Amino acid sequence: MRIEINNLTDLPPAARAFIGNMGESKVFAFYGSMGAGKTTFIKAVCEELGVKETVASPTFAIINEYRDKKGDSIYHFDFYRINKLEEAFDFGYEDYFYSGNICFIEWPELIEAVLPDDTVKIAIREEPSGGRIVERI
Repeated sequence: MRIEINNLTDLPPAARAFIGNMGESKVFAFYGSMGAGKTTFIKAVCEELGVKETVASPTFAIINEYRDKKGDSIYHFDFYRINKLEEAFDFGYEDYFYSGNICFIEWPELIEAVLPDDTVKIAIREEPSGGRIVERI
């Protein structure tokens, strides 16, 4: 899977393409530098999944929970601010990662040791043109 996003109008179709490639997977780890567009892309995917709440980076809360159009939970994590892996244990990451609900994870580098084996790893990178490339790694 490789999705090109050249401008903001490309986001909805890019999100639909991503959803079309999710398959049965539930845990998605998004890798990319600061400002690469991880939160923006996750927001677009959530909107295409029917989330009505405001989708924002859970930088300070670490986790946000949204509801899709069926009422199922979607968990959105941002591990940028954690200092050590033990903090993931403190909030009970297992309850979320193994819940059977969709989990979108930003800054997974900090908790890779506890990611489920079937986690789908996604890279988002900025192109010199300013566009973005979203691809499975």
